[in-house]
Amino acid sequence: MLKSDDVRENLKKYYGCRLESSCDLQTSATSCSLACSNLPRSLTEALSLIHPEVIKRFFGCGLPFPAKLEGCRVLDLGSGSGRDSFAFSKLVGPNGQVTGIDMTEQLITASRQFVEYHQKKFGYEEPNVSFIQGYMEKLGEAGIQRDSMDVLISNCVICLCPDKTAVLQQAYNVLKDGGELYFSDMYASSVVPDHMKQDPVLWGEGMGGSLFWKDLISLAHSVGFSTPRLVSASHIEVHNIQLKEKAGDIKYASGTYRLFKLLQKPGRSGAAVTYKGTIPDFPDQLDFDSLHCFKKDVEVEVDAEMAAIIQVSRFSSDFTVRMLDEQKSDSEPTPQYCHLNPFLLADRRGSSMRQCSKTSR
Repeated sequence: MLKSDDVRENLKKYYGCRLESSCDLQTSATSCSLACSNLPRSLTEALSLIHPEVIKRFFGCGLPFPAKLEGCRVLDLGSGSGRDSFAFSKLVGPNGQVTGIDMTEQLITASRQFVEYHQKKFGYEEPNVSFIQGYMEKLGEAGIQRDSMDVLISNCVICLCPDKTAVLQQAYNVLKDGGELYFSDMYASSVVPDHMKQDPVLWGEGMGGSLFWKDLISLAHSVGFSTPRLVSASHIEVHNIQLKEKAGDIKYASGTYRLFKLLQKPGRSGAAVTYKGTIPDFPDQLDFDSLHCFKKDVEVEVDAEMAAIIQVSRFSSDFTVRMLDEQKSDSEPTPQYCHLNPFLLADRRGSSMRQCSKTSR
């Protein structure tokens, strides 16, 4: 297997020099970022204002833009050309702050050249976005303080990191209690074998370093995060014949998940929650993940962890919460995570991306 330093150096060359635009990628990953429909008006507006040169060198595989970002402190892990960072700088408003971190000097330099452009485009007196060169696995060394961020986002970059445990642990460390990691990434349908991890092109395309989707769940739990919540998914096609042959039977998908930092472990009591319709762009319903769409003024029963997320996160003021009686059981059932499979969700995209909770009253 390639050593971590070798992987990083290869990636710097791949994204800093070899790839001139998203068209140079050998998969359909970047097209997945356009697969979502009915985007919030604020996001559509923000993306429309991004400089064309920034868009040209965008290599993401999703749209990791959660709701309710006004005034938030946001960290963009693997900011690349800066597309998402600049869009977030519009969404958080003049009182928010966005920091983009990337290990590739060429991309950081290019991003900084457009800070003033977007400041003026958004009508801000001062810039609210900055870019630093550093590693996602070493956020502390890059100057990011512990417990300082409201939201972390990442767009098809964690699959490029050899030490994903370190990435998630660092993300957990810098988030505030109730903060979230909201990210899109490439996932494999099975464990990627070692011989694929030795191929620098497969690493550059995200194929060599993609997690088997089930491993994300155990990895998130091991560093302290809540159970991942799957938001959206799309299949990724490999265009290059040679790369497709190397992948064999392994399939790839783009999945967007959200993980929350909950310092206090959730109890065993679920809750009945009611969305107030108070979040801008979502007056009638809030699509929280692929299993939960909360309609305004409709009470919905949720499990203990979801109740804790709502109560501790930035969404607490947007819901009323009525705790239910504790469910007592001699043994805990084994969790079933089929609903977190991005391949199954991608298969369902043709009919319905999400379904509302069946426990609404």
